Amino acid sequence: MTQRVELAAVMDRLAIDSLITEYAVTVDDGDWDAYQRLFTPDGRADYSSAGGVDASAAEVAVWLAQTMRLFPMRQHLIVNRRLRFGTLDQDVGDVAQVQADYVNPMRFASGEAGEKGEAGEKGEGGTESSAPDFICGGRYAFTALRTEQGWRLSQVTVQEKWRQMTQRSASHPSG
Repeated sequence: MTQRVELAAVMDRLAIDSLITEYAVTVDDGDWDAYQRLFTPDGRADYSSAGGVDASAAEVAVWLAQTMRLFPMRQHLIVNRRLRFGTLDQDVGDVAQVQADYVNPMRFASGEAGEKGEAGEKGEGGTESSAPDFICGGRYAFTALRTEQGWRLSQVTVQEKWRQMTQRSASHPSG
């Protein structure tokens, strides 16, 4: 490989890494317009393994906006990113497959799921607790395409492997 090709590959890797980070941040921040802009026009997301929908990015954004109201505190941690470039229309590097593990701690909104996450609940030392009520983890499979606007997601598949209610939320009986 020439230095120019190697530099282009590094720049593509950084751009795709940034795209995956933006994906996590838009979901955590509830910025559903920005979420949709991360996708190609025909982009799709499949959250069915986590009890969600498999639909267009626009339809998923609507579903996420409604569902994530239950969890005003959420923090996706996307790690162990494995990236492989493929070919599209005979040009190397026009498509990328990313496999990445995730852990997602979330806190229920006040009044949701049996009053979990009540405002003013005190943790150790008498301070208000913001610890998560619910944690899930698994693996994402992202497909990214090079477009005129830069790298965009054409497919996101969530493969949830586990979920756990924390001890504090388990002590609150649901209503």
